[in-house]
Parts: sequence; structure tokens; C-alpha cells
Amino acid sequence: MAVRRLALTDFRNHRDLLIEPGAGLVVLTGENGAGKTNVLEALSLLAPGRGLRGAALSDMARGDGPGGFAVHARLSGDIEIGTGASATAPERRQVRINGAEAAAAALGERLALLWLIPAMDRLFAESAGGRRRFLDRLVLAREPGHAQHATRYEAAMRARNKLLAEPDGADPAWLTALEAGMAAHGAAIAEARRRTVTALAERLRAQAPGPFARGDIMLTGWTPAGDMAEPALAEELRRGRGRDAGAGRALAGPHRSDLAVTHLDKGMAAALCSTGEQKALLLGLLLAHADLVAAWRGARPILLLDEVAAHLDPLRRRALFERLAEAGGQVWMTGTEPAPFADTPPGTTHLVLGSAGQPASA
Repeated sequence: MAVRRLALTDFRNHRDLLIEPGAGLVVLTGENGAGKTNVLEALSLLAPGRGLRGAALSDMARGDGPGGFAVHARLSGDIEIGTGASATAPERRQVRINGAEAAAAALGERLALLWLIPAMDRLFAESAGGRRRFLDRLVLAREPGHAQHATRYEAAMRARNKLLAEPDGADPAWLTALEAGMAAHGAAIAEARRRTVTALAERLRAQAPGPFARGDIMLTGWTPAGDMAEPALAEELRRGRGRDAGAGRALAGPHRSDLAVTHLDKGMAAALCSTGEQKALLLGLLLAHADLVAAWRGARPILLLDEVAAHLDPLRRRALFERLAEAGGQVWMTGTEPAPFADTPPGTTHLVLGSAGQPASA
């Protein structure tokens, strides 16, 4: 998987940006505000979901532009992908694949992306919601159909919450139908997460100690009941209607699960590790999972690593570049200075963005 051509129109600070990278490592450098992370965010929109910032579509349009934006990419195999929003419908995402309109979920069939950004540095010490989103991104890279189950589960849950809040009481038949939908899609979500966590945990445990911290992972919180997950969740939701009405939300289901990560070599919960160790754990998880995705799908996912070299010492930077080059696949990295990327291998695409977000040199 690789992006051969990327064109941005009125996206964030980029009025009209064209990048034609190589298939391997791609390094974007430039001063703060040049729009390096914006390029990675645009790339992240080539997969299902709201991108690496989770921002509203209307926030992605250039502030002094005409409204709306467009992201277009040509992938390996001459596959054309486009996404964006118009000025007249700024919160309606439009997707086109090879010129034909498509659902956002279909993007996952064409491309797998994984990312690591500075905002994730404290992922293990913050809310469970962030860890679930991280886990679901890992799952989606392996199993594109996960996006559709997540979308339908969330829609059914919102509708159920709204019904339970009605002052005159909800229609039991309609509640049962919504709970059946939640149970079916929730069981599929839980099983896909279990498959990913099991495979990734096995791979992490099998790795020899190296320059990056090894993590051990497991699912916690709400967990499915094996083959009986679907009927069990449906019954739990039915019995919990009064409780959920009082809480204003569903208290059972995969949206109540969590991802627990442990520093394998220290036997310490990731949340108790230093910030640097937590970032190293995240990086180790991401690299190990990229290997799994490559084996599962027959092609490596594209990695987006924002400011990844900034807090690594020279030894670990070299080890990272060597591992990325050896594994193959396209990896986009950003930094304010070119010096930390001096040890990248031959063939790396180096691009400097100017202060106006335009390429200054390559």
C-alpha cells in the first residue's frame, strides 16, 4: 500500500498542495505552522473515520477559503481515492473511489492506515474512550468491515438512548429491535477486538527485547460471553432498561470495554510508566501491529508518525529507521528540523514545507 500522488485543495492551511512521494519513507520538515501535521491528517482521511484529530469536517476547510475542501490520492495500482466536503454541505463527507461515489466505510477495503501523534503520548493514562478508538483503528487496519459494525452499533445505541429518555415511556417492541441491532453489531465488534488483541499479544510476547519497550495487552471492562455474546448482550440490555434510562446511557456493551497495556519487561502498568516509556510502548505496539496487518492483508499499512523522532535518542532513531526500511511499506514522518532524519536510508523522500504550507524544496 502506498500513496503515489497526494493533492490537497483548501485543506487546513494548504490552498493547493501536490506531493508525489516515493513508496518508502517520506519525511516532511518545516517550521511550526507550515502544515506538516495537516498533511498527515489529510492522509488519515483516506481511511474510514474522522481522521487523526477527530475534527469536524467544517474545521478542515481553509479558514480564508471559499468553503469546503478536497483530498485526492492516487494509490499503487492506479487506484484513485478522493474525499472532502462542499461549501454548501460542510459536514457531509463525500467519498469517491475510481470516480464513483462510495461510502466512507469502503475506504478501508482499499487502504489501511495507522498513526502515532503527540496527542497520544498519554493514551494509557487518560480516558478509556481514547484507548478504544486506538484499538478500533488497529482492528480496522486488519478487518475493514469493523467500521460498518461500529457505525451501526453507535446509531442503534443513540436511538435507544433517545427512546429511553422519552417521558411517556418507550415502545417495548421498538426497544427490542434496537437492542437486537446493538447485540448483533456489538458482538461482532467485541469478537473482532478479541481477535486483534489475541494476535497482537502473542506477537509482542514472542519478540526479543530490543530498543523499544515491549507491551503486553488485554481487554478489560465489559467483555463478551464467547459464542453467546449476542443473546447475552441483548438480554443484558433488556434487563438494564431502567438502569440505563436513569444513567442516560447504555451501561453494557463494547463501548464499555477498555484496553490494558503493561510494560512486559518491567511488569508495570503502562499508565504508571514515564511519558517516554509510554511513547515507546505505543511505538512498539504500532510496529508489531503493522507486521500483523501485512501478514493478514498481504500488504503493509501506511504509517503516519508525527514528530516521532523528536524524543528519541540517536541510537533509537537509527534503530527505528532501520526497522522501518527493513519492513518495507510507506511511512510518513514529520519534524521541525531535518537533522534527526539524517540517518534515514537512501531513497527516502525528503520534503520541506514553507511557512505558507507550500513545498519549499525536496
